[in-house]
Amino acid sequence: MHDLFDLSGKVAAVIGGGGVLAGEMALGLAAAGADVAILDFNEAAAQQKAAQIEAMGRRALAIRADAACRSDLQAALDRILRELGHVEILINAAGINSGTPFFEITEDEWQRILDVDLKSVFLACQVFGAWMTQPGRGGSIINISSASSGPPLSKVFTYSIAKAGVNQITQFLAREWAQKGVRVNAIVPGFFPAEQNRKLLTEERVADIMRHTPMGRFGEPRELVGAVVYLASEKASSFVTGAILRVDGGFLSMTI
Repeated sequence: MHDLFDLSGKVAAVIGGGGVLAGEMALGLAAAGADVAILDFNEAAAQQKAAQIEAMGRRALAIRADAACRSDLQAALDRILRELGHVEILINAAGINSGTPFFEITEDEWQRILDVDLKSVFLACQVFGAWMTQPGRGGSIINISSASSGPPLSKVFTYSIAKAGVNQITQFLAREWAQKGVRVNAIVPGFFPAEQNRKLLTEERVADIMRHTPMGRFGEPRELVGAVVYLASEKASSFVTGAILRVDGGFLSMTI
């Protein structure tokens, strides 16, 4: 069983890895044996997470990168290949959110959220996928979607649209790259309080979330690690591609 989830000898790139949830995913991949490159716009956060990974005895890189900038992503891939030699796992976890009412959403806000939450996934899949899909390589791409990807949640209009797009990218590329040795899946977290959504969690909204979550609580970041390691492992999930895996405490199973 240990061998099924052993990532020793693998290299993972975690985009947005300086954040709370993606940072925990990065630590989980390292605990399973992978070396990890942390890509984040916040270089200090990336360095802090990389230091934690190195303390675990794994190799780590901290790379400042704008997830919505192709040249940054290409430079990051080039550095990973130069310093770590290869990359088999990509986590697309960059994300921002906003609770702006629909009629108050500006074009700038609309574009910024789509760039960070959707365009970044498109670009990273192009840049890293071009390397992974070459003969004899392969890999696992894990996109981080959201419970708001459909049906959409109230108060997060642009974010919901972006995450629905993430699901489409995931399933489209799963179909296109299945015979190239690259599996593409998505994880749909439920409610995991983090800096990007904490401002939206009013007392009233928290009560609504709890009523709609059969487990009656928020998720803990560590509860995403099992899903990430499972999808990253070419042995444990060798026949899994195009999956939209929910880790939501039952949120999306609830109706009335």
